[in-house]
Amino acid sequence: MKKSVEHILYSEDTLALAKLAKAMAHPTRIAILKHLEKQSSCFTGDLTAIFPLAQSTVSQHLKELKNAGLIKGELESPKIKYCIHQENWKIAKSLFQHFFD
Repeated sequence: MKKSVEHILYSEDTLALAKLAKAMAHPTRIAILKHLEKQSSCFTGDLTAIFPLAQSTVSQHLKELKNAGLIKGELESPKIKYCIHQENWKIAKSLFQHFFD
């Protein structure tokens, strides 16, 4: 017997929370966010000096966090400087707080 797929309508907040949770679902990404929260900004090379990971691995984690809107990158040729996206960070905190309340 085939099961029919039902389309579930989720609120914008639920979709945003799921996107954030997915981006934060790796311990290295959590560690990167904690580091960036303490710093005004840093470069990929700074993070590879802190975390024992290849630069390509750190870059992939940064890409995921950036795509979720948690961080932003500013080109300072030839490097990219990363920092917490303050406006989205506040929204993320609020979404998680409402979820856990």
